Amino acid sequence: MALGPSHRGSSRASLPAGRYWLGLRIISGKSRSMAVYAIGDLHGCYRPFRSLLECLDFKHSRDRLWLVGDLINRGPDSLGCLREARALGDSAITVLGNHDLSFLAAATGSAPDKNLNSSLKPILDAPDCDALIAWLLEQPLAHHDPDLGWLMVHAGVAPEWDVATTLSVAAEVEARLRSAPHDLLSRMFGDLPAQWDASLTGEPRERLIINYLTRVRMTDRSGNLLMKHKGPADFDDDQTPWFRQPRATRDTRIVFGHWSALQSVAWPEDNVWCVDTGCAWGGQLTALRLDDPEFPLIQVPSDQPVPEQLR
Repeated sequence: MALGPSHRGSSRASLPAGRYWLGLRIISGKSRSMAVYAIGDLHGCYRPFRSLLECLDFKHSRDRLWLVGDLINRGPDSLGCLREARALGDSAITVLGNHDLSFLAAATGSAPDKNLNSSLKPILDAPDCDALIAWLLEQPLAHHDPDLGWLMVHAGVAPEWDVATTLSVAAEVEARLRSAPHDLLSRMFGDLPAQWDASLTGEPRERLIINYLTRVRMTDRSGNLLMKHKGPADFDDDQTPWFRQPRATRDTRIVFGHWSALQSVAWPEDNVWCVDTGCAWGGQLTALRLDDPEFPLIQVPSDQPVPEQLR
């Protein structure tokens, strides 16, 4: 099925050839084997999430989901998304995104909550709030399946990191998040240092790992993070998307989210797929089938209005 216009009003015809479905139940659960899907940023869009699972004919006992992070914030039902992700148990793998970490910082008293989005307050008021926070604190920052040949992160990786290094540095931060969450979360905010150096230690090292895995979009040509960039990818002499840097993960397929303004999902020449298609901004919620060699996309429309500035 042909895709409709994107949430920015431009055609999706520029996407590489492949198979696409929009809001259509695609396969009978009685006739297929296990499938593995990566799903883009939920951002509190619970109803589209449930619609997408129905379209996928998702079965807990058979299929697996990879959730690329930012489960919460912006949309109308962050609590529902968080509960659903937790309830999926072993049938889903979730990596943390920047919004998940920011929520944890506020919820654990590691950062002021005065700017906490009102959509997150139902989580704090929920009777299972402590259990949900404890579950979030246990989630990884990176996941790799060598049999499938995919690496999942929320935002990106440093050029110098191969898969093993990516998992290793992610594990450093994960261990700190579980053992000393207040200490880590209270010091994670900031844009410096801007470039990886394996000799970094302590707070600067942890902050930079977090920024690569959960916040990066663009870098300059020397590899320095350009943390203020939030728009579409710019390709010029001075800056480039993180995945265009010469990088040690070049031969590994990477699925990530975080960058709804990137507009295209598939960048096969760079071996990356961005499944954040702006559900919170009136776009779509996207699933990418990882175990199908054609890597088909399945999308359902958002239930949120398109903001005026994006029309």
